Formats: sequence, structure tokens, C-alpha cells
Amino acid sequence: MRIVIVFNHPNEGSFGNAILNAVINGLKSANHEVDLMHLDNDGFNPVMSKADLKGFVEHKPIDPQVIDYNERLEKANHLIFIFPIWWDLMPAMTKGFIDRVLFPGVAYDHHPRGFGLVPLLKGLKGVTVITTMNKPKIMYSLLIGNLIKKAMIKSVFKTMGYKNLKWISYNLVKSVSQEKRVKWLMGVEIKFSKIN
Repeated sequence: MRIVIVFNHPNEGSFGNAILNAVINGLKSANHEVDLMHLDNDGFNPVMSKADLKGFVEHKPIDPQVIDYNERLEKANHLIFIFPIWWDLMPAMTKGFIDRVLFPGVAYDHHPRGFGLVPLLKGLKGVTVITTMNKPKIMYSLLIGNLIKKAMIKSVFKTMGYKNLKWISYNLVKSVSQEKRVKWLMGVEIKFSKIN
């Protein structure tokens, strides 16, 4: 399978980077093809400009980087997002990727009957979102309302009509033991060595 990873974390020493490496190791051990879109290293601009919006409305992206990302997404069998949760949501680059790259005419289109959306990435069999945060999961769920699940899983990909949607959340990252982090990394590597 061809797996596209959209990664967003500016700190190369972050636990997010360790997760990224574990995911890649697991995928490569199973002979999957990995295509990494490292938004920070790629210098991705998350801001939707007037020209971008015009292209969005006309279903014709104009930014060469967005066009390149679109072409790579069209070849994906599985899409993985890896990012930290900051102020209860995704970082700006990840949000900008959703706004600027998941284009109508590329990732989805409007249903011909006028209601709802239909998926256009025909090879895409699933989407996995992997996040890190420092809040306890129960607090994020009950007090904040699981914003990532609502925004990424339900509002974006489920609305577009994609299936096999998963969210993996690593919580209390700063306060857990090194042994716990190693266990997490071993687990995620094994998990993605078995993806099909």
C-alpha cells in the first residue's frame, strides 16, 4: 500500500517526531510505500489567500505546493495525520492543510442531487489521526468535548464520505515515564506493521 503521512511539529526532538519514526518503521517493515508530507520542513503556508479561495471556488488550485500535495494524495491508499493538540485543537499548519489541500474536485465533490458530499480519492481506504497532548483524555473528552474527533473525524472526513476513520490519542505526554513512552512507541510501530 501507499501511505501518505501528513506530519506537523516544529520541534525535531518532540515525542511527535518519535511517533512519526515509529510509524514509518512499522510501515516499512511491512513493505508499504511511505510518502511523508512534513509541513514544517516543507515550509507549508497555511493561510488561504484571495487567489487560493478563487481557485477553491473554481476547483482549480494555483499554489504549486498544494497541487503537488493533491497529486500525491490521489495515489494514497491510507492517510495518516500526526500532530500535537495545542489549545485543544490542531496546529495552524494542519488546519491550513485541511483548508487549502483537501480541495473540492480533488478530495471531494458536492453530491449531484445537491445535498452532501462524495469522496473523490478513490484509492483512499482509511484515515488515521494520531495526536499528542498533555491533558488527561477524560478531561479532554468531558470538559472540552473531543474537538479533534468532532473536527477531523466527523466534520471533515466522515462528511466527505470516507470510511475506516480512526483517532489514536497519546495523553499526559510530558508527565508519563520514559518506560511508558517506549511502550507506546513499540505499540504504534507494531500496529502500523500490521495495517492493511
